[in-house]
Amino acid sequence: MKHPRNRVVFKTYTPNQISLLPPSLEELIDINHPVRVVNSVIDKLELSQLEQSYKGGGTSSFHPRMLLKVLVYGYLSNIYSSRQLEAATKESIYMMWLSGMSRPDHNTINRFRGQRLKDNLKEIFRQVVLLLVESGHVSLKEIYTDGTKLESAANRYTFVWGRAIETNKKKMYKQLEELWTYTQKIASEESKSIELPSFEVIDSEKIAKTVDQIHQVLKQTQVEETQKAEKKKVQAKATYAQRNWSSKWIDYTKSEEILGQRSSYSKTDPDATFMRLKDDHMQNGQLKPAYNWQVSTANQYVTHYSIHQTTTDTTLLKEHLNSFQEQYQQMPESITADAGYGSEENYEFLSDRRCGRKKNRSLCEV
Repeated sequence: MKHPRNRVVFKTYTPNQISLLPPSLEELIDINHPVRVVNSVIDKLELSQLEQSYKGGGTSSFHPRMLLKVLVYGYLSNIYSSRQLEAATKESIYMMWLSGMSRPDHNTINRFRGQRLKDNLKEIFRQVVLLLVESGHVSLKEIYTDGTKLESAANRYTFVWGRAIETNKKKMYKQLEELWTYTQKIASEESKSIELPSFEVIDSEKIAKTVDQIHQVLKQTQVEETQKAEKKKVQAKATYAQRNWSSKWIDYTKSEEILGQRSSYSKTDPDATFMRLKDDHMQNGQLKPAYNWQVSTANQYVTHYSIHQTTTDTTLLKEHLNSFQEQYQQMPESITADAGYGSEENYEFLSDRRCGRKKNRSLCEV
């Protein structure tokens, strides 16, 4: 028999006990918890531009400030799925406190971040950085810049290459020229009126018109018995050209418009360019659809970012710093970057913008 002093005592456990006064969520959250920082920072932001993205009318909408808090804290907690964010607003005391017990569903969260937030994210980021500047955590006078490539979620095997398009167009023109030459060879004098368009100004309409003329002449012209096999082969090629070349040329033209100055793009993410990424855990370093993300930091805080489709960093410094000036209405006094940005054009740009203003002092380090 146990001595009374060794008797086991359990704390009271009454899960079904009804409280006369329910506990406040405010009391359940530690005073120094990160959720309070998220709440405080977002409360200081000016969101009128985001609010103007709502058309109005119909039923009431969840407040964008509340949705922004839920989204930011969710990402801070490594919760990215809209369904998991929806569940968190019902299960997490921190999310319930942030949302004021509102329960937006996953469709509402997806529409908010996919439609309304995407055009306002840059301005929200700018305001947060300015709050950090105001509190003395960072300074915009000195920045450290580098770039990294972010792989797109696009299918890496559905790609379009600019060189392939150029090669196919030249091949098509060469075949068109061969058809035209053969047709002129066997055509009668009155049929020799086909004009082959120049390569520089060729388009789908001219291709269709020329192929139709070639097909018509081949159909009407009689040849000797020994030439019938060759003519039949040429007619088959002309028939294929009549059915496909014009539409293919249109596709090539559309692809060139998407490419712009790039060398490639992904069919499932046309904004992504194929870039050589660092080897992953499988030692797989082939070309993949990606974006070139340029980042500037100060005191280990990200102060500016820009996303590009160019594969190399060398040509991006000027564009990145111009967007920095547009964002903050000022240029940094000191810029530190690695040798990947070293080019005469960049040195001249830095000298004209910053270093040239203060003689006897080098403010730009590359």
